[in-house]
Amino acid sequence: MSTENQAKPLKTADFNFNLPPDLIAQKPAPARDGSRLLYIERGEDVLAHHQFTDLPQFLRGGDVLVMNDSRVIPARLRGRKKGGEAAVEMLLTEPARDATWWAMVRPGKRLPVGTRIELFDNQARPTLFTAEVLEKNEEGHARLRFEGTENLLAELDALGEMPLPPYIRRNAHEHEQTSEDAERYQTVYANPAGSVAAPTAGLHFTKDLLDQLRAREVETHTVTLHVGLGTFAPVKADALGEHRMHSERFTLPAETAGAINAAKAAGRRVIAVGTTTVRVLESVAANNQPLAATTGSTDIFIYPPRDFKVVDGLLTNFHLPQSTLLMLVSAFVAPGKMSGCQWMLEAYAEAIREKYRFFSYGDAMLIL
Repeated sequence: MSTENQAKPLKTADFNFNLPPDLIAQKPAPARDGSRLLYIERGEDVLAHHQFTDLPQFLRGGDVLVMNDSRVIPARLRGRKKGGEAAVEMLLTEPARDATWWAMVRPGKRLPVGTRIELFDNQARPTLFTAEVLEKNEEGHARLRFEGTENLLAELDALGEMPLPPYIRRNAHEHEQTSEDAERYQTVYANPAGSVAAPTAGLHFTKDLLDQLRAREVETHTVTLHVGLGTFAPVKADALGEHRMHSERFTLPAETAGAINAAKAAGRRVIAVGTTTVRVLESVAANNQPLAATTGSTDIFIYPPRDFKVVDGLLTNFHLPQSTLLMLVSAFVAPGKMSGCQWMLEAYAEAIREKYRFFSYGDAMLIL
């Protein structure tokens, strides 16, 4: 990239690339850690092809590996309009006041305020649960009140399906969607429920691989960021500065904050598993250094040029064209510079030539 181009503000279109559809992973690798790993060294012209099981060779004792432990909820619900046969699909997006939920609903225009919906379970059987449309917002999302239960989260394992992204094709109520996906669209260390999309960089880890890292004296710690659909919302503005991220809830525990502070003071590395972890750590660091235990929400949007105050390494998947996730990774690969966009597109082009698998169930990339 020329100096002239580097000086110009980046546009959304600068992060576009062409991806052959057959490289969009439709199912996970047979084994969790069976994916490939593209290794990149920042500041060096180093790009190498590995397997995910090679990860321990790139980390060293004293590194602090930070993972997002949010659990994905089976947020996709199906039913029919009460008093009729019209099929209804609901995708829970975030909890609202008075034990209600905001949701994307289809067909939205045919579900005005006051509509009641009879819910099916995830085997397409009718249930006694219902939902009522209480209001709609400017985006067309509906606030729903569920009747028949005082704790919707407790019922979702029977009612809901994993909220797979639209580029992963499944049939409604297909058996494989409720068995394999229920296990594999979830990290092995998932704990507090709340995400409506998986923190996908963590999907590659097995308990055995984490044990291997700990045996090498790599510290493992967690944050929680409940991933919302806003993370994946398309950037509609041409200028990056005009895009507004949706806010997402997070928690940085005191133990994790203390481990990171100790590592930074000693010159040891902090490795983030996934863009969601980066967003938590850099959000807190923007207002509070050294880090302290924090619970709140963040709408941080990271794109080039950007310096990073905490994160020294990033493990991530391959992301959609023109997405905020690709923009974040482009900023990280060349901190403080505009050139990360071009660098990352060249790395993606290499991954396409080598037929890496892309997106949620795809392969991984390690940037150090």
